[in-house]
Amino acid sequence: MKLKLPNPGLDSRILSHAELKRLETEEAGDRPKWDNKAQYMLTCVGFCVGLGNVWRFPYLCQSHGGGAFMIPFLILLVLEGIPLLHLEFAIGQRLRKGSLGVWRSINPHMLGVGLASMCVSLLISLYYNTILAWVMWYFFNSFQEPLPWSQCPMNGNRTGPASECGRSSPVDYFWYRQTLNTTAAIEETGGVQWWMVMCLVSAWAVLYICCIRGIETTGKAVYVTSTLPYLVLTIFLIRGLTLKGSVEGLKFLFTPNELANPITWLDAGAQVFYSFSLAFGGLISFSSYNSVYNNCEQDAVIISIINAFTSVYAASVIYTIIGFRAMERFDDCMSGNIVMLLNAFDLPEGNITEGNYDQTLQILNSTHPNSIQSLHLKSCDLNALLSEGVEGTGLAFIVFTEAITKMPLSPLWSVLFFIMLFCLGLSSMFGNIEGVLVPLQDLQVFPKSWPKEVITGVTCLLCCAVALIFVQGSGNYWLALFDTFAGSVPLLIIAFCEMIGVVYIYGIDRFNEDLRFMVGHKPNLFWQITWRVVSPLIMLLIFIFYFATIVNKDIFYKAWDPSSDSFPTLEMKLYPAWIYVIIFILAGIPSLMVPGAAIFTAIQRRRGQDGDDSSARLKSVQHTHTHTYK
Repeated sequence: MKLKLPNPGLDSRILSHAELKRLETEEAGDRPKWDNKAQYMLTCVGFCVGLGNVWRFPYLCQSHGGGAFMIPFLILLVLEGIPLLHLEFAIGQRLRKGSLGVWRSINPHMLGVGLASMCVSLLISLYYNTILAWVMWYFFNSFQEPLPWSQCPMNGNRTGPASECGRSSPVDYFWYRQTLNTTAAIEETGGVQWWMVMCLVSAWAVLYICCIRGIETTGKAVYVTSTLPYLVLTIFLIRGLTLKGSVEGLKFLFTPNELANPITWLDAGAQVFYSFSLAFGGLISFSSYNSVYNNCEQDAVIISIINAFTSVYAASVIYTIIGFRAMERFDDCMSGNIVMLLNAFDLPEGNITEGNYDQTLQILNSTHPNSIQSLHLKSCDLNALLSEGVEGTGLAFIVFTEAITKMPLSPLWSVLFFIMLFCLGLSSMFGNIEGVLVPLQDLQVFPKSWPKEVITGVTCLLCCAVALIFVQGSGNYWLALFDTFAGSVPLLIIAFCEMIGVVYIYGIDRFNEDLRFMVGHKPNLFWQITWRVVSPLIMLLIFIFYFATIVNKDIFYKAWDPSSDSFPTLEMKLYPAWIYVIIFILAGIPSLMVPGAAIFTAIQRRRGQDGDDSSARLKSVQHTHTHTYK
């Protein structure tokens, strides 16, 4: 028995295979097309492969025991990521519309799925481009020797280093004070930082130039933005492998040190989901510009393999550098302890080395325990230094920048690193902004007479104005809030509805015939099982576990507070009560758009039917009245 929900009028809302064939033959239609297949593939790779591949995947690998995380990641990539990617490619290519048009065509009650995708893409675009502004700031500051984050600046009276920097570190001080000028709490705005405003405007200007004519311009830009990161990663890998400690970093990354637990599977599922940029609407729009006979099944598999490879490859590169940084810190720690021991016991230089340090310390501790205790020697543990898990901005702007300062020709490596981050972020923004612009045009928010250049410009200008919230002193906290909630629950709900919508409302049999028409063969058993059961079930489980973990605990954020007793460690602070209103706006409103739009459509249709019935009854009465008095 096959389950298919009623969907009257579907045939009148979509083009038939014959009409698609005629459009393809006559090259008709008003939608633009890709110049070639390479542009399309590079654009999709650039959208899917983003900053998360560089700074989140390595952290998850390390925190879950390397190999113990790889296994569930690859399993869920096959069972969750690839099926949904194939579905989005196929439905966009078949219906030849953006995300809003696709779901409205399948069923008017699914309009909310497209609206929710647009809303999430908009929210994520706001803060994602702010990260590019930060990257630009570091890039501009990389053209000097020494790098400005390699040493503390002098205090006001030039008698020593700035107090805050002396209590923390040069890289921390440059990030939190000279870049963000961060406040001690999210309630303190701190005013707008003019240097970051300039970078933010520049980032939106670059995005506008690249997207000014849609895929006509982004299709050219991706030749650079989607390929350059791989070149830079390769250069960093070659350089990283020559550094002391790189092998230890790779061993630590890929050696399993814990058994897989439910949290590991939950994080792996979420990482697969987000790393493919699914449910944003951008992939549906990109595939709609393809030939109707494009092999979307092959595209989904190829891009999935590239995405998985990039994640593992980037993690390897990152941990060669983290291994080098940990080894440098370990050597500094050991050198400091050795110097203290040599001076305290008046031993000749070279008497204590790293090789005999533990043995010598044990002997001295047994003979002079009080003297050893009074020295307050540091604990030097390489594994502890390697296990300092850092993700996100902390990895890019603190850990990696510190490692770069210890490398010869550090400005060169800094320039390369931030060029790579900018390209990764910019190519992802192409898909995010596409997920906003196409639905806005479908909704006819702007007058039809406005050219695409003006619509894109107005959208970018408004987004830039709203994004000023992220360049305040508290902007870093706001960005973390958006990152945590805007792209979490809503995306899971959207993706689940997409799968249900295609399989049970559009109809899996119709979808299979569409794929036979487009690709040349019916989807095999793997696709049937994952689309119908496995992928929706996985997404449902991830949603339940995620919701359970969030609801049952207080929500904290990490604050840079020089007045804190734990400084320079980031202080965990509880969000103020009013922040839950913001969280509802970020996560609740996009999620509620799905049922809300369905209810609104049903009410509108009901009123329309009532109006038609009343009109029919009125005509009947008028007809009877006229007939009676003839």
